Amino acid sequence: MTRPSTTDPASAEPPVRGCPVQHGAGAVPLSGPEFHTEPQALYRTMRRDHGPVVPVELPGGFPAWLVIGYRELHQVTSDGELFPRDVGLWNQWEHIPEDWPLLPMVGRPMPSIYFTAGAEHRRHAEMVGAALEGADPFEIRRHCEELADRIIDGICTRGAADLVADFAEPLPVLVLARLVGFPDAEGADIARVLKDLADGGPEAQSAYARFGEHMQRLVAAKRAVPGDDVTTRMLAYHEPFTEEEFALDLMAITAAGHLTTADWISNSLRLMLTDDQFADSLSGGRHSVAEAMNEVLWEESPTQILAGRWAARDTRLAGRSIRAGDMLLLGLGAANSDPHVRQHLSTGHPSGQGGNSAHLAFSHGEYRCPFPAQEIAETIARTGIEVLLDRLPDLALAVPAQTLVRRRSAFLRGMESLPVRFSPVRTTGDFS
Repeated sequence: MTRPSTTDPASAEPPVRGCPVQHGAGAVPLSGPEFHTEPQALYRTMRRDHGPVVPVELPGGFPAWLVIGYRELHQVTSDGELFPRDVGLWNQWEHIPEDWPLLPMVGRPMPSIYFTAGAEHRRHAEMVGAALEGADPFEIRRHCEELADRIIDGICTRGAADLVADFAEPLPVLVLARLVGFPDAEGADIARVLKDLADGGPEAQSAYARFGEHMQRLVAAKRAVPGDDVTTRMLAYHEPFTEEEFALDLMAITAAGHLTTADWISNSLRLMLTDDQFADSLSGGRHSVAEAMNEVLWEESPTQILAGRWAARDTRLAGRSIRAGDMLLLGLGAANSDPHVRQHLSTGHPSGQGGNSAHLAFSHGEYRCPFPAQEIAETIARTGIEVLLDRLPDLALAVPAQTLVRRRSAFLRGMESLPVRFSPVRTTGDFS
């Protein structure tokens, strides 16, 4: 749950609009098929040609630095004073058009947990963290099981499904909607809103407006009638926050946990369906589900690149001259494969990781995904996969593995679809 936005920038590339500060001809464009077909090969080439800090060019021609070294990423994320997540520092703002496709992901200064810095960020993080910690883990698992069963009931008699659209995408948002306090009937519309946002198409702007309206209504409803939910606990926090702050933080919680958790589910299922090492997961091997999920966090982290940090002053990083206001992108997926540290993290597992959790999939430092949010995401993903395998034990890919298509994005790693076949089974209602 590391992303501040659900908008997938994909490969949108508007024309250059006159940015005077360029890295030069050696900058790596953050676009192209290599990012979603062979990202690790591309990261190896970057590391060979540029080292652990890579000059890159964002769509539109805007310069940034991509930090792909594990140690360098630790350094950046551990120093909140030198490299704060303060988007207002960016030295490119005067050149950024209003319709820039990455703007929803980069964000603008606003009173939200994801777009504040320093003491103000810590104030939001403490309030949100306390509200999330108040969720009962057994209750979360019960919600996951119930909603997973409900979703599977909609597909189980067909004998075929797309596990991305039919399962992995709807489950996290329905669980999160229930946890923050929405009735189930409204959770379905939240799922549609976030899908429109994630698609980044013509409906994205209106979807964002509807998303905000949902959260504003929720805050008002919980003011009037409190409940046992995240929103009520936020409203009861001992420090004052405005209605706008509550709504924006609720949007951040829901949006950040949606697509990343969906991709964690679909990437894990793809691994279990295509890699013999995890074959026993499909026949009741629960330990292998956890191993597959951890493998995904190392090898195919849902968030590959995260924006970002901004240099508070001129500095040096891995021999690079970083100017005040420069954007640093966190190459989480690349840092996880850094050969300088992988040899020290190896546990004898074929991939070199096994149960090692020193990956950077949730980022690192002050702005990393809050621990309660990580635990909720893991519960949703693992419970959802376990229920799916219990209900449809003979799942098999319906297409050759080599034809599976990844999301066309340098920033996010997920599946466009995951077609499967299985023996049709009865719905849960047929057993009652």
